[in-house]
Amino acid sequence: MIWSLVRIVIFVIAVAALALGAGWLLESDGGIQIVVAGKEYTLGPLQSVIALVALVIAVWIGLKVLSLLHVCWKVLNGDETAWTRFRARNKSERGYNALAEGMMALASGEARTALAKAEKADRYLDRPELTSLLTAQAAEMAGDRKKAEETYRKLVANDATRFVGVRGIMKQKLADGDTETALKLAEKAFAIKPKHEETQDILLKLQADKEDWTGARQTLSAKLKHGALPRDVHKRRDAVLALSEAKKILEADETIEAREAAIEANRLSPDLIPAAVMAARGYIEKGQKRYATRVLKKAWDAQPHPDVAAAFAEIEPSEDAAARLKRFAGLTKSKSDHSETRMLLSELNIAAEDFPAARRALGDLVESDPTTRSLTLMAAIERGEGAGDAVVQGWLARALTAPRGPQWVCDNCHNIHGEWAPTCGNCGAFDTLTWKRPPNAELSLPGGTEMLPLLVGSPAEKAGNAVAVVDDENVIEAEDLGNPTAQNT
Repeated sequence: MIWSLVRIVIFVIAVAALALGAGWLLESDGGIQIVVAGKEYTLGPLQSVIALVALVIAVWIGLKVLSLLHVCWKVLNGDETAWTRFRARNKSERGYNALAEGMMALASGEARTALAKAEKADRYLDRPELTSLLTAQAAEMAGDRKKAEETYRKLVANDATRFVGVRGIMKQKLADGDTETALKLAEKAFAIKPKHEETQDILLKLQADKEDWTGARQTLSAKLKHGALPRDVHKRRDAVLALSEAKKILEADETIEAREAAIEANRLSPDLIPAAVMAARGYIEKGQKRYATRVLKKAWDAQPHPDVAAAFAEIEPSEDAAARLKRFAGLTKSKSDHSETRMLLSELNIAAEDFPAARRALGDLVESDPTTRSLTLMAAIERGEGAGDAVVQGWLARALTAPRGPQWVCDNCHNIHGEWAPTCGNCGAFDTLTWKRPPNAELSLPGGTEMLPLLVGSPAEKAGNAVAVVDDENVIEAEDLGNPTAQNT
């Protein structure tokens, strides 16, 4: 703003000075007298100024002509250096002009024009790192993938452009669905430029897709080291990878290593439900029930979940219903108003055949937040208190069309999953599954954990026999009350 004002002031002063000077010349007398070969020429003030300007221009033209004659003289005498420099400058100028035009065409989406300008620039310039990159990008835009890949391979051969070439081929392989080759290229690109954030993200995703959890954790650590990831996010995602690593080890029947990996995942992120459950089961296997209890209570404080309750029941699998109800008081005192806590208490009281207490625990949940699970619990309570078939069938009918409640939902694409996974099976996003209510709850809750997992004895063998709702000739077991498939039968 100030500089613009200064320029305006200078311009006004210059114009005023020229006007004053011109006026002074017109009003002044005398001039310049020039004598040539005995002839006298008299120039007025204004004519003198014009003659001076003309003389300056003539001298400048004369110097240029002399410079050109000097170059020609050198060439005629065998000195091509000057001429070569002249041609090189001219060639370089044409090349850079073509390169600039090609970049503008590429930015404008004119792929064919950009390709033609890139080829022209390549003829004039000895700068393959510039012209080849423009050629590759223009060929990609024009749909000529073969030419683009050939050009990227040329870039790979040059140390200065190797990363650009590898990255370009990697993206082509990703577009073709060749994830095996893309993974190798991503590893190579990462080795060249470990700070490149996009390469880190692509490598991490490919490693997660291939279940290379150890490699993914190393990549994640590199993101933290180079400042591409906040420390709290790194801690959470490292826990997810550690849990995934534990599951893979467990599938290979290496239980000790899996237990240790699960405990490590839980330590990194205590609110990660699957990690807490797996860590607790690892402690149970070792006979460390106190540690298992502490892990599950901490997880319940963070997020009440049916899987946490099921694992808590496994700590004492042979206890009776009354003992279980008493032991669970330590878990349910936290988050007592949460819907999951209220349904859990209702289930425990149903198992103890204390149906009035089960009704009190459930409260107004069937009206304020009706779900398949809460409505089937109410059906079990009504049957336990001796209600007629019509009442029980009414609750079951409502359960058929009620929302399923919280499920594992992808924050990125909102796809619903039956169980937790480190990556979304629909969009492939990493660490996006959250236990929450889906936009449209069409899928059932995970089987085996949503209905009465805490009854006397082994949850797998005895939970379904604890309570039954009799409907004429059909028997719907308590476990089936939370399963829409069983309801439909």
